[in-house]
Amino acid sequence: MAKKGDMLYAWTNDAEIKKKAELGGAVTALWKHALESKAVDAVLAITKGTDLYDAKPVLINNPADLARTAGSLHCGTLLLPKYVKKFLDGAAHKKIGVTVKGCDTMAFIELAKRRQINLDNVILIGVNCGGSVSPVLARKMIADKFGVDPDKVHKEEIDKGQFIIEYEGGHKGISIDELEDAGYGRRSNCRRCKYKVPRQADLACGNWGVIGDKAGKATFIEVCSEKGAKLLDGAVKSGILTTEAANPKGIEIRAKVENAMFKLGDKWRRKDFGALAGSLWETINRETSRCIRCYSCIENCPVCFTAAADLKKGSLMVKPGEVPPNPMFHLRRFAHISDSCINCGQCEELCAMDIPLALFSHAIRSEGDAAFEPKLGKAPYTN
Repeated sequence: MAKKGDMLYAWTNDAEIKKKAELGGAVTALWKHALESKAVDAVLAITKGTDLYDAKPVLINNPADLARTAGSLHCGTLLLPKYVKKFLDGAAHKKIGVTVKGCDTMAFIELAKRRQINLDNVILIGVNCGGSVSPVLARKMIADKFGVDPDKVHKEEIDKGQFIIEYEGGHKGISIDELEDAGYGRRSNCRRCKYKVPRQADLACGNWGVIGDKAGKATFIEVCSEKGAKLLDGAVKSGILTTEAANPKGIEIRAKVENAMFKLGDKWRRKDFGALAGSLWETINRETSRCIRCYSCIENCPVCFTAAADLKKGSLMVKPGEVPPNPMFHLRRFAHISDSCINCGQCEELCAMDIPLALFSHAIRSEGDAAFEPKLGKAPYTN
């Protein structure tokens, strides 16, 4: 019987899942068991849209449809909790399974704090995340740095410090450091992120630490809750999944990979936050002077929804319709999320005027809160 804290290798025994899944297909197998056993009513997942750079959410009720969600999409940058809140009634009346990365997990918790999502009805399977790439920048990066037509790429991966593509005619990998030094690579908020293994999910899954004859053929699973242990045990009992104890050397390697990601996050925090030292509010005022008040930052932030109506209609401090709005418009928004910014980057990626909003929100949040990052002390730019 699995229990919280267990670390295992897992792989599917389902022939159809094996054909399409990566790294043993454990996550897809777990969801298939969850649907078949009625542990969940539906699974919210991500699948490829028109191309590799277009991720779209899909709600699955039929276990046979799960295979099309197998694999990863690093160039698709969706945040799933807001879909549960907006379109699935916050899981108030249905049991929902969701595959999540770190920022998704944090958003679920923040929305649950605000009673917008019922986590009792949600099962979260977390996947390790080394970061994602803006779809627009990914196309340009592949053309400029890889010398490959982006439309001919049929698979991408971030592994062992490289961004790797497979395309018609071959495959190629370039180090993340080289790409990011050239202005490409991961989204800026992902570079600063230190929540790489989503342990606040029910299960944390990935390929870090899978070694020996299981390398590339199994998923590393860390059991993070009793709910996760129950789902895992059920999948094994049903025969769709096989597990074995993780190799101790693999556990050590996984910890080293995670620690390397911590250090990389610190590097970018020192760079990004260091540039704000002594001038945060001056920089905010300067950058936000380009604001056209489209409200995209508010409407796409998973934790800013309660401020949207107030900021749209105006107040004693914020005049309705004023463009650019006075600085209080943004200061009120930053204050509203100062203790809950999850560094998902949606506000910045969707800003029509390219204002570095995620940088400002993350700097303010990291100054005084380490709820999801217990190894952090003070924010780097205050050292």
